[in-house]
Amino acid sequence: MQQRKSTIGNGRPSGTDGSDFSYRMVVDSRYTKVAKGKSRLSKLILAQAIVELVGVLTMVLSILKEEIVDRLAVSSVIIGFVSLIIGELGRRRSRINFLKCYMFASSIAILLSIAIVLGSKFSLEVFQDMSGWETKKFELFRSASVVVGLMIQIYAIKTTVSLIHNMSPPKRAS
Repeated sequence: MQQRKSTIGNGRPSGTDGSDFSYRMVVDSRYTKVAKGKSRLSKLILAQAIVELVGVLTMVLSILKEEIVDRLAVSSVIIGFVSLIIGELGRRRSRINFLKCYMFASSIAILLSIAIVLGSKFSLEVFQDMSGWETKKFELFRSASVVVGLMIQIYAIKTTVSLIHNMSPPKRAS
């Protein structure tokens, strides 16, 4: 059997006329979609981690101002970080149950953050009277980070659902 050697001119190995293309393996589109989804999800998890760090920063600033730290804020941050760890494990190891748990826990964390912002009397005062926004920069920053976190969460859920769908084996028709 003759060994194939690459030729410099046309880029096709010698010993073949190009008619063996039907025997070459093709990667199923599901696997390329899974690879792209995992890459996109890793970027979204990183963005969510940044939003969670902003939440920790706002809690630390509240402690430094000697304000009372809300239990919901602490639980939101803890649930958020745990969900990110679960999501990263699910993404790396292709575990569908971990990804489902990540979606649920991160949704709970963002809903708690939304409840904190909506329940805050400072946020309502700032949005009703924009003339004193300079004194309420901290509350505006917190509200903006929650809104950004919500947008990232919506996109992360969409990506995770697509990823789970592509990871699952196709249903066979009986």
